[in-house]
Amino acid sequence: MREFGYQRVLDVSGAVAQLAADPQARFLGGGTNLVDLMKTGVERPALLVDVTRLPLGEVERTEDGGLRIGATVTNSDLAAHPEVRRDYPALAQAVLAGASGQLRNMATVGGNLLQRTRCGYFADVSQPCNKRSPGTGCPAIEGEHHNHAILGASHHCVAVHPSDMGVALAAFDAVVQYETADGPGRLPMTEFYTPVGDTPHLETALPSGALITGVTLPPAAVAANSRYRKVRERASYAFAIGSVAAALDVRDGAVHDARLAFGAVASRPWRARAAERVLAGAPATAETFAAAAEAELTAAEPLPQNGYKVGLIRNLVVAVLTELSEEAAR
Repeated sequence: MREFGYQRVLDVSGAVAQLAADPQARFLGGGTNLVDLMKTGVERPALLVDVTRLPLGEVERTEDGGLRIGATVTNSDLAAHPEVRRDYPALAQAVLAGASGQLRNMATVGGNLLQRTRCGYFADVSQPCNKRSPGTGCPAIEGEHHNHAILGASHHCVAVHPSDMGVALAAFDAVVQYETADGPGRLPMTEFYTPVGDTPHLETALPSGALITGVTLPPAAVAANSRYRKVRERASYAFAIGSVAAALDVRDGAVHDARLAFGAVASRPWRARAAERVLAGAPATAETFAAAAEAELTAAEPLPQNGYKVGLIRNLVVAVLTELSEEAAR
């Protein structure tokens, strides 16, 4: 690793000021992704600004009945929080599915949102990669890509976002709060991650030097009947090859409300809006659930090695929505 500076900050304004003074600095939470990237040479910050002592470590009720999750809340504390488990169970399940207990004890909510792709070409500085070095190409398209994107990709990048937590947050219309030298700001999860297009190195819509301060979940009765289902290539902790966060409200045999998001299929957590439109008001049957999945997956453009993800996501959608429907009928 290269030499770098280290500075611990105790207030948000001080943290933002550090990055304003040194654009080569990076915020350090648990370090479970950043430090690994520093070891491989992908990230080379001149200064690490430790934000773990900022007063952003609480989960609190909002005035309208939602939840505000501070950016330095650890993944373990988030998954164990009783109001998260009761009102947004898919979020707790997603966090628990994401990593081992040791990693969850260190990793923070803000850091989870900013973790970078686990594409092997991105992590190997000897290889070209448009996300790491714009304009050098995307070797995954012609190379190894069995766990790469089938939705929303481009010929500039086919990597997927690795976050499990982000998929559940996308399904529940979460809003990311941040602070800059010019003041606070907010970004809905659906706008937080930018489309790949021809600029895959620009991953979020955060302004330069912004510090994530928290995530707000709006109140949603449907979220209480929700589930996160993750498929991975081994029983121990691994990144998803496909995942679904779903919430379902069934009344008199028909879908009254539904939320759906996919993971490991795109460069960002994929909110399944087309599927949700098919579900609205339709009979809560396996046939409807399959039609909803098909409506979303018609846009899929799989590569030679990852076409299996289309069937995988379709089957996950049907299975999870069927389970939620049956539970709602009890």
